[in-house]
Amino acid sequence: MNDSGIPQDGHNKIPAGWMAFFAGMIIFVIWYIASYTPAISGWSFYQEYEQEMKAGLKTAASAPADPGKYIGKAEAVAEGKAEYESSCAACHMADASGGIGPNLKAELKYGSTPDKLLESISAGRPNGMPPFGQQLGKDKIAKLIAYIESLKK
Repeated sequence: MNDSGIPQDGHNKIPAGWMAFFAGMIIFVIWYIASYTPAISGWSFYQEYEQEMKAGLKTAASAPADPGKYIGKAEAVAEGKAEYESSCAACHMADASGGIGPNLKAELKYGSTPDKLLESISAGRPNGMPPFGQQLGKDKIAKLIAYIESLKK
């Protein structure tokens, strides 16, 4: 017999399935690097994100907005009050008398008309007012405006 008692692995071969998997992974990695490395392919997640955001802004800007459509409607004013308490009261106080943000019952620096309020809430203002347009949407903002208008009367 030729058995020496010393283990020898020279005659073991890697199974064909594992070799195919290994070769496939190498091909996949080369394809992935070539496709998604900006220096090679020019692809960038940030460019796609910016394009999607621009398309979304165009869609939102093209939608007709009537910020005063809920003014005087009690149900909408109640919904606006609930939204105000959750989104606005932290800065403008619960009674809208102003705190960090301005007094919403008085004349505002950027205008107090429903159109100007929509613009302020949606896009924000410099030095403190963050934009809430994407978070709330135009319908909720219109209800907020109805609530704010009800406070002035």
